[in-house]
Parts: sequence; structure tokens; C-alpha cells
Amino acid sequence: MLRATLKSLLARKLRLVLSGLAVLLGVMFVSGALVLTDTLNRTFDSIFSEAFATTDVSVTAKPKVEVSEMEGEEVAAPLPASVVETIKTQEGVRSATGRVDADGARVIASDGKVLTSFGPPRIGSNWTGTDEIMEMRAGRGPEAPGEIAMNATTAELAGFTVGDRVSVLTQQPKREFTLVGVWGYTGGRDSISGVQEVAFTTPVAQELMLGEKDVFTSVTVRTADGVTPEQLRDRIAPVLGAGYEVKTGEQLAEDNSSSLKEGMGFFNQILLGFAGIALFVGIFLILNTFSIVVAQRTRELALLRAIGASRRQVINSVLVEAVVVGVIASVLGLAAGVGAGAGLGALFSGMSGGMHLAPIGVPLSAVISSFTVGILVTVVAAVLPALRASRISPVAAMQDVATPDRPLTKLTVAGTVVTAAGAAALGTGLFADSGDATLYLILGGVLVTFIGVALLTPLIARPVVSLLGRLFSWSVPGRLGRLNSGRNPRRTAITAAALMVGIALVTGVTVVMDSAKSSLKAEAARILKAQIMISGDQGGPRPPTYDPAVLDKAAQIPGVRAAAGLYNDLVAIGDDRTYVAATEDLSRMAEAYGTTAAKLGPAEIAVSEPEATERGWQIGSTATIQTSKGEPLTYTVAHVFGENALPGSIILPAEAIKGFGISQPVLGFIRLDDGVAVSSVLPQVKALVADSPEVTATDQQTFVDDQAAVFDQIITMIQILLGLAILIAVLGVVNTLALSVLERTRELGLLRAVGLGRAQTMRMITVEAVVIAVFGALLGVAVGAGMGSAVARALENDGITEIVLPWARMGTYLVLAALVGVFAAVLPAIRAARLNVLGAIAHD
Repeated sequence: MLRATLKSLLARKLRLVLSGLAVLLGVMFVSGALVLTDTLNRTFDSIFSEAFATTDVSVTAKPKVEVSEMEGEEVAAPLPASVVETIKTQEGVRSATGRVDADGARVIASDGKVLTSFGPPRIGSNWTGTDEIMEMRAGRGPEAPGEIAMNATTAELAGFTVGDRVSVLTQQPKREFTLVGVWGYTGGRDSISGVQEVAFTTPVAQELMLGEKDVFTSVTVRTADGVTPEQLRDRIAPVLGAGYEVKTGEQLAEDNSSSLKEGMGFFNQILLGFAGIALFVGIFLILNTFSIVVAQRTRELALLRAIGASRRQVINSVLVEAVVVGVIASVLGLAAGVGAGAGLGALFSGMSGGMHLAPIGVPLSAVISSFTVGILVTVVAAVLPALRASRISPVAAMQDVATPDRPLTKLTVAGTVVTAAGAAALGTGLFADSGDATLYLILGGVLVTFIGVALLTPLIARPVVSLLGRLFSWSVPGRLGRLNSGRNPRRTAITAAALMVGIALVTGVTVVMDSAKSSLKAEAARILKAQIMISGDQGGPRPPTYDPAVLDKAAQIPGVRAAAGLYNDLVAIGDDRTYVAATEDLSRMAEAYGTTAAKLGPAEIAVSEPEATERGWQIGSTATIQTSKGEPLTYTVAHVFGENALPGSIILPAEAIKGFGISQPVLGFIRLDDGVAVSSVLPQVKALVADSPEVTATDQQTFVDDQAAVFDQIITMIQILLGLAILIAVLGVVNTLALSVLERTRELGLLRAVGLGRAQTMRMITVEAVVIAVFGALLGVAVGAGMGSAVARALENDGITEIVLPWARMGTYLVLAALVGVFAAVLPAIRAARLNVLGAIAHD
């Protein structure tokens, strides 16, 4: 029986290829994600090992607010210079060097634009000389306050050489320096993994990067001969006390690497999630493939039953074929995943400014996952066709190759029950307080609903496909294509369901994002009265900032009613970490934003109504707030404002800004007097921010459009990631048609014999493909719109007040589905047209 199965499989190589494509692509996504994560993890290990290679022991002050990698950028607490002297006196210390290393030194390139970074920080440091891994490429280190040096990567990106004048943005407005040196690293490297570095003299670095004199971010300690880093760490730690963290260079490298890996773990989960969707879609393809295969092998299986094969042997025959397909697809998918992981790694490296990746490797997890997923998915999808094959009656099958179409009653009942269960789980997750189970209820509800709708699809396939087919029934090939697409509702439904899943997910996300975008614009138009905004696009971990003096100058422009800036910081309120805002004058901010509020005192805060309700605050309540750099202070709630009436939910007074990690405003709001044209003031404000090239001044509509553009970016990203699932669905249409052409060889020969031409045959197959693809897209658009609307309605309390159906995009999806049908029909149509008429008629 095994030999017969393998010979049957090898005799139909096309079937083998088409069956394995979906599994191959899904496994490629899984293994690619794991290969990429493994490569980046080893890269981070290598980066931080190199970065701390010359550090035996490092001393830092404990951060005021601890921040995880996913929450943002941790601000180093200032370390007094006296600590350096204390460390130098300890036994076993060869040297102790105070270091200033802080993100936020943004170089303005020779073209007048700020060098951006999508990942690696832009470090401003104090020059302490070269070491074992640093080497001067040109010039020398800075010695005077007006001098800087930079690493070779920064110099190359900015287009500067030694002797050039360079402008740098820091915690203070733009300052100009003379570039006196460029350094690199051993091994011909221009930087450590694309990090942009600028070195000042120590006093200038302290002033510009930390905003204080005689403080450092860390102390680098080298051990004396005969003393290990661990021994020196244990000597220093008790002397400094609990307010400091003392770690060996090895510990520091491991901690920093682990922090980045945490962020990469989330990214990996996203990739695996989309891989799961692709495999879920692939199940439909494999199920349909094996269903058609069983139908084609009806006589063959019947003969096996007639000569003594048991039902179990028939089931095993189909499952063995599935295992073979799964193994081959897993091997090829793993290989393709290694290539995909390498490609994604190279893309990540390029976006990160030339990060040197570790050698591509294949982790054991990728191998195990590839074979487990590939074989399991294939076998699970083949179970139902295998059971169906075992039920074939030998005598009846030998009389007729075709299997009769079975009633849809059981399938319809099952689909109704499953859909109801999915809808119930989805509704509970969206509208009930389910605590930690909310996310699982929503995801599970979506998955179960998809399965339920897929089970119900055969019920509506025949009438809907018949209706769609009427659009092409003006010719004989069109009428034949319409009849063919509806002749087997189960097959049509499974093929269309694969396309439905991908398009439904894209449509659902689009509905939610467009609803959020429309709600944002409507809310801004209702609340925001400022006609001019100062803002910028965030091109790294730090938001763009500008000189606060701009606001004072803007307030002096004729026709300006009020100008106010917004600062923000991540703070700790008890055990909770949250972002807060601050402004120079709350009354001025309120006037610029379009409401009224009294000025805050030094120890007073303003809170939005939802925030006050959540925290149990009211006017007169007190709260202790720890900012990134300041000391914990107790504030009194002095003002409670309406939801979205002011930017932010907790607003601190101007006195708190000096304790923020970023002491410059990130947004600006300018309101004009009634009747003053924006066009008369906007150019003057743009001139004021000319020295802050990270930001620009825009009118209200442009600002709101820029803020809403992020939703379009999310939609584009989702479309790209779901592209693999849709590609698998397209392969499903190709697969169904190709196997259907094989199944209908004799029928096609007869049609050709009675006068159907080659071109007409191709049009008939094309119509069949287009109808199936449009049917799947129509289902996807309908299901996606319904689920997206439900999610948007559930998020009403989170600011989505309008539900928008993206009619244009949904229409585009339908048009693209028709084009997909045309594309999917090409190869099957050519094969059908090239059939030898006499050979096809004689085909058994």
C-alpha cells in the first residue's frame, strides 16, 4: 500500500508541487522570523560586547524612572563628579573616568537637514581620548569649548571633513562648532552598529547633554593588575550605597542586549502572527487540493478497496501523501526562510545606518518549528479528504469516477453554530469587561467567526456565483464559465474562503484605521482653535524639539492672540509609569488651544476628567510625581478639564520642566486674532523656526493631516504583511483551476470536439477564475467591514466616534480580485487550450 501511494504521488508531480506551495510559503514566514530574530539577537550580543570591551566596571546612578525597551527611552540620572573621586581612592582601581553619554546630539548636515536615525541613537559625549578599539582617522580630539569630534559614520552621512563648521542640536538650541577630529574603530569600522556620535569637551558635554555642571552619566573603571572586575565591583558597591548601580562590563553588555531583545521579541511575535494567518489560509488551499485529488483518484481508491485494502489503509494512503508533501515543503520552506531572514536582516541593517549583522545562522527552533508546522498543517488539512476517501463504495466508484455532490445541511448547521460561537466570543471581548482575557476573546472570536463563515460559504456560493456570472454570460464561454464556477459549491467555497480571510483582515483594519482617522480630524476641528502649529516628524527614539524662545517671538507678531509650547516626559506616579505634559503658562495654552484655564501654581497640576475618574482624583487631591531627572514632588489637583479640551491628560506647571528628560518643547500652538489670515502670519513663524530644522510651522489642516497619516502607514504595513496570505489565496485559485482542468480533461475534449475554440476555452477558464476570485473578495469585504465596524464601535470610549467604510478601497479590492482571477487563470487556461482533442476524449 505504501509503494502504491508513493508511485501514485510521483506519477502526479504537478499535484505534489501545487499541494506544497502554500505550506512552503507559510513555513518560510515562520522560519524567516526565527532566523531574523536569532541573527539580530546575536548581533546585539556582539554590539554590546564590543561597546563595553574596554569597561571592567561601570557605575551609574539609578534612574529616577525605570523604562522598559517598549516604553521609550530611559533617562540617565546625573552622577556627581565627586563620585569619580571617591571611586579613584578605592583599592584595585587603576583608573576611573567620568563619562557623558546621552542620546540627543543631532547633527545638521551640510544640506541643512538634521541627520535622522531609525534605530541607533545619536549620542553626545565628552571626549576622553582613544582606547583599545578607537582610532583617530583625521585630526585630534576637541580641546576648546568651540570644538567637536565625530565618528566616521556621522562625518560621512553629514558630508563634513576636519576644519568644517558644524551645527548641532542638543538640549539647547542650535550651536556651531569647528570639527577638529574624526575617529573610527578597529577592523575598519566607521561606527559601532551605525551609532552617530559627537564628542565635546567635558564641560560643554555636561552643559548641552545633561543641562548641569560637574555631573556625568556613568563612570568607567579599569582594574589594577591582579584584580578581577567582579572583585572590584563588590568593593565599590558598598562604598557608594543603594543609589548607584555597579556592574561589570560583561553584565552591562548582557543587560543592554536583553533590553533590546525584549523589543525584538514583540516584533517576532508580530511576524509569527502573520505567519499563522498565512498558514490558516494555506489550510483552505491544502484542503481543497486533497479534496480534488481524492475526487480524481476515486476509481483508483475504489480498485484498491476492491482488491482488499481496508478503510484504514485508504486513510493512511492519503495521510502518507500529506506527510510527504509536508516534509518536502518544510525543507524548501526552511531554506527559503533562511534566505528571507537574511534579506530582512540586510534591510534592517540598512535602515539602522549600516549595523554589522552577525553571520546568518539556522537556530534549532527554526528547524523544529518548520517541520512541526509544515507537517502538522498539511496532515490536519488532509484529514477530512482522507476520511471521505475511506467511505468510497468500491462498486459504486468503479461505475462512476465522479462523486455525487452531497447535501449541505450538516455543513450549514455546523457553520451556523460555529459562527454564533465566534460572534459571542467576539462580542464578549469587545463589549464586556473580560479583564486579561479580552485580547484572547477578540482574537479567538475573529478566528472562530472566520471558520464559521467559511463553513457557511458553500450555502451561498451557488446563488452568489450564479449572480456574478451573469456579468459574463453574454457569450458561450462566459455562460460555460459561470456554470463551471457554480457546479461544485464546496470547492468554490473553499477556494474563495482563502481569499476571503486575507481581504477581510485588510478591510477590517482599514475600517478601524479610517474610522480613527476621521474621528481624529473631526475632534481636532471641534476642539483645536489654534490656526498654526509647530511640529516635526519623529525620525528616531527622541521627538523633534525647538527653541522655546520661538514662542516668545511668535507672541510678538501682529495678529497673534496666544502662543504656547507643549513639553512631555515619562514619569512615575506610585508604581504607575505614564506620560505627562507641561507648558510655560496653562492659561496661555488654554487660550491658544481654544478653551480657558487659570494659570497653575508651582505645586499645582491640571487633570482631564477621564484621568481624574480613573485615579480617583478631584480638585484638592494630591499626587507625588517623579519626573525623569528631578526629585519626586507632591502636587495638588487645581483644575479638572473636559476630555480632549487640552493636549494631554495630566499637565504639570512650568517649574516641572527642568526635571523633564527633554527640556525643550515638542509641539507649539499659535492662535490668531479674529479675522487675521493665516497666510499673513505663517511665513513669519516659519522664519522663526529656521534654526530648528527638525520642526516646521504648518496650518491647522496640514498638521491634522500629518497626524492622521500614521493610520495610512499602518494600513500599508498591514497590507504588505498580509500580502503573503493573499498570495497563498491566489495560488489556491490557480491550484483549483489547474486540478479542475485535469479532472475535466474528457469534458474539455468533448467541448473542443463540438466546436469550442482555443480562445473560447481560455475565456471560459478565465471567467471561472474571475467569478471565484470576486466571490471571495466580496465575502472578504463584507465580513471585514462588519468586523471592523464592530471593533470601531467597541473603541468608542477610546476616541473613535465615527465609523467610516472605505468604499473606494473596498471597490479597489474587488477590482484587484478580478485581476487576480485573470492572472490565476493564465496557466490553467493555456493548458486547457492545448489539450489534444482526441486524447482528451479518450481520457479515462
